[in-house]
Amino acid sequence: MLGRVTSKSLPVARRLVGCVQPSISVLVSRRNYAASSEDADLVVIGSGPGGYVAAVKAAQLGFKTVCIEKNDTLGGTCLNVGCIPSKALLHNSHYYHLAKHGDLKKRGIEVGEVSLNLDVFMKQKTDAVKGLTGGVAFLFKKNGVRQVKGVGQITGPNEVTVGSEKIRTKYILIATGSEVTPFPGITIDEETVVSSTGALSLKKVPERMIVIGAGVIGVELGSVWSRLGSKVTCVEFLGHVGGQGIDDEVAKQFQRILMKQGIQFRLETKVMGAQKGSNGIVVQTESVKDPAKKENIECDVLLVCVGRRPYTQGLGLKDVGIQADERGRVKVNERFQTNVPSVYAIGDAIQGPMLAHKAEDEGIICVEGMAGGVPHIDYNCVPSVIYTHPEVAWVGKTEQELTKAGTKFRVGKFPLTANSRAKTIADTDGFVKVLADAKTDRLLGVHMIASVAGELINEAVLAMEYGASSEDIARVCHAHPTVGEAFKEANLHAWFGKAINNV
Repeated sequence: MLGRVTSKSLPVARRLVGCVQPSISVLVSRRNYAASSEDADLVVIGSGPGGYVAAVKAAQLGFKTVCIEKNDTLGGTCLNVGCIPSKALLHNSHYYHLAKHGDLKKRGIEVGEVSLNLDVFMKQKTDAVKGLTGGVAFLFKKNGVRQVKGVGQITGPNEVTVGSEKIRTKYILIATGSEVTPFPGITIDEETVVSSTGALSLKKVPERMIVIGAGVIGVELGSVWSRLGSKVTCVEFLGHVGGQGIDDEVAKQFQRILMKQGIQFRLETKVMGAQKGSNGIVVQTESVKDPAKKENIECDVLLVCVGRRPYTQGLGLKDVGIQADERGRVKVNERFQTNVPSVYAIGDAIQGPMLAHKAEDEGIICVEGMAGGVPHIDYNCVPSVIYTHPEVAWVGKTEQELTKAGTKFRVGKFPLTANSRAKTIADTDGFVKVLADAKTDRLLGVHMIASVAGELINEAVLAMEYGASSEDIARVCHAHPTVGEAFKEANLHAWFGKAINNV
């Protein structure tokens, strides 16, 4: 196939992994079991996506594994007050919005008065969380992972203390995740001034909501309450929505779509403070570029979404001599090993994007390394998704990053207005953009806005992991009619200069 990227152009680590990575059976046979003086081979502190996956994988590899969790349920922030409950609210609020605002009527589906039963709405979310957190407990039981409830503290290179219990272990894995970053001068009460946690369980739909931050969490939760009837305004310090890493062109179109849905934005604006008054909460803002431009905005609920920080306080890092950076992130090498050789760390507790799927992969790779494997992860192939409607997803480099690096590249685009599946379901907001190396045609980045972008991005990740060229993808047969054909056409545009179904 002309233009195909060969194995010679693949990263050395990627080519070698298939050759030197031991099989699972070899990994199990190689590992050294705990000495008689040790209670475990591995103690994992934290049961979030990184921690529980690492614990299960370790047990599957034959490690005598203990997982410590301070909360009543397993799963960490993601399953309990993060990814999972927010997606339930996003999904169901989208249905409500379709019914309430005439979209179903345009499709010939006429219903009577549409009303919201917030208690039932919230119960579906709670049931999903309960089912998935219970599923983690089931996995622990079936794989022989011992669960210990309490706060774990590292009291030695090979010792973790939980309350009065001291657990001797060969390895320790820090998977404590992250917590909400507080906003200076604003106290969270989780009722009218809420974090992302409180925003998942409001007792009523606020008439007015202000969101501090228009990053991933801010626009997702802002979308939920906007769909349910709240007048939402997002105040963002940066000059674009979507947070760090989003492509500029994608951010601009994404903002236009959200504004069309009713969400207002104050970009390049910083929050100076907030006070509760007789008419709700008054938020004082100021222009980043011109401090003389000030505005007071009133709301009934203030949602603070200014990011998250590593949850590493109280672990005993300093007592054992484990190094951390100025932001509290544990320093690790390519094997996720700290400067104390028996202690490892993954996920939000270390450097890198705070993403559940990143933590999961790191957990698996980390314990395979403990068992003698060769750790390898390509962080350029870790995707990001914003689960609004339409969804936004990307992987790899942006145009801005490639331009700054001096990399010559070609751009391929395809609008969903020209995609047959998007047309048939009347959901044509968005586009797919691919970036390919101008010389080798290798795929360098993929950015998209689409109703199923969160699913479609995985094809792009797989392609990039295997060093595919835009021609490779353009020549792969895609089922018709599917939104995935837009990805194929964008690659055809990047490689050949023209798509078939767009001019």
